Amino acid sequence: MQFEVPQFIEIEDKIFGPFSWRQFLYLGGGVGGAVVMFLMLPFILFLIFGIPLGLLSAALAFYPVNNRPFSYFLEAIVNYATKDRLYLWRQKQAPVFKNNLKASDDEAVVPIERPKRSGDISSMARKLELQAIQRQQ
Repeated sequence: MQFEVPQFIEIEDKIFGPFSWRQFLYLGGGVGGAVVMFLMLPFILFLIFGIPLGLLSAALAFYPVNNRPFSYFLEAIVNYATKDRLYLWRQKQAPVFKNNLKASDDEAVVPIERPKRSGDISSMARKLELQAIQRQQ
């Protein structure tokens, strides 16, 4: 017995012409809200509120962010802005400064010298390699 395996399951079905159900609802709600604002509010308030509403609905319907719907992006923004964040940092060892080195520490820690400005990347890479080889010896 052979069964047909569904393919392209990530693609939404087109229900209303070229639009999927989700796109149709976003566009219908956004454009409808903008039209109501155009008819009910003064023109300057329509420009302030109606145009951004229409742009938001167009972005929700058509603009993907990292191949995911724009609504997921907005949800991530809201979650980041509203949820508590706890940042922990634990210092593993005390920082070593050149002035604080002892005679015995000079062998263990060698500060990296910054190469002089030369226009050639390969010469800078060669200088860094030579410094690394000298430190190993």
